[in-house]
Amino acid sequence: MQPVSKARLQIHFCVMLWGFTAILGKLISLPALQLVWWRVLLVTSALLLIPRVWRGLRAMPAHLRWAYAGIGVLVSLHWLTFYAAIKLADASVGATCMALGPVFLAFVEPLIAKRKFDPREMLIGIAVVPGVAMVVGGVPAGMRAGIAVGVVCALLAALFSAFNKRMVEHGDPLTITCIELGAGTVFLGVLAPLLPHAGPAFVLPDMHDMLLLLALAFGCTLLPFALALVALRHLSAFGTQMVTNLEPVYAIVLAIVLLGEQRQLDGWFYAGVAVILAAVFVHPLLSRKRQPVEQPELLGLAESHSIVE
Repeated sequence: MQPVSKARLQIHFCVMLWGFTAILGKLISLPALQLVWWRVLLVTSALLLIPRVWRGLRAMPAHLRWAYAGIGVLVSLHWLTFYAAIKLADASVGATCMALGPVFLAFVEPLIAKRKFDPREMLIGIAVVPGVAMVVGGVPAGMRAGIAVGVVCALLAALFSAFNKRMVEHGDPLTITCIELGAGTVFLGVLAPLLPHAGPAFVLPDMHDMLLLLALAFGCTLLPFALALVALRHLSAFGTQMVTNLEPVYAIVLAIVLLGEQRQLDGWFYAGVAVILAAVFVHPLLSRKRQPVEQPELLGLAESHSIVE
């Protein structure tokens, strides 16, 4: 098999694994904050076993470590709101809201990454509005709080993706990911006791939840991270973005097959999803002039969203 064909298959496999994050988030019985804390703790612990990460930590100046730690707080809040949206609504709604990430990125990236604003991207943002309205109208009233939290989640994804874009060339991707997720672990550990909750701030998961957490941390984070690091050496930024934009599609199909969520959602929801995804796919078409990517943007942090730009 040719290297490019093999790389495309690897990226599709990675995107499918990222699509499972929403499914696992629905199946794990832990509250969103505990779910995210265990996920970032497991991934950080695994990264700290890699000598390359320690070498990168020793070589990185302190001010850069603090900068990446600040981005890690945004990452943890993004994941917290992502799984909160799934708990408040369902996996399909959470995945659909994440599709708004590239739209928000079109507005925040010029400000943060210091690039020229493109009015064509503003048109994409405007085109998404009817799709969001249809999604809201297509879900039961009890799920609309999940949509609101999901929109915040997408905005947070755009913010930390833009900051990562600005900072990604200053360190090794594995080292940066370790710092950001480690900072997220500490931040959530401090935040948990300050929030109202019925029981203890953290609990030891039962066997069922722990197995799912291990699948989430290693099967949906570290494994696709490693595969994508290799695959992106053979693919252009445009081709990769077109594939990674399929993540909400994979997630929604998996939710229908595994969770039967189509029974809760009507035709307006899926029409809105189609409008949002159409806008998301137009975005890389407008940006096709960009050069092939040499280094991915911290693939373990936001699943597929904005891993290349």
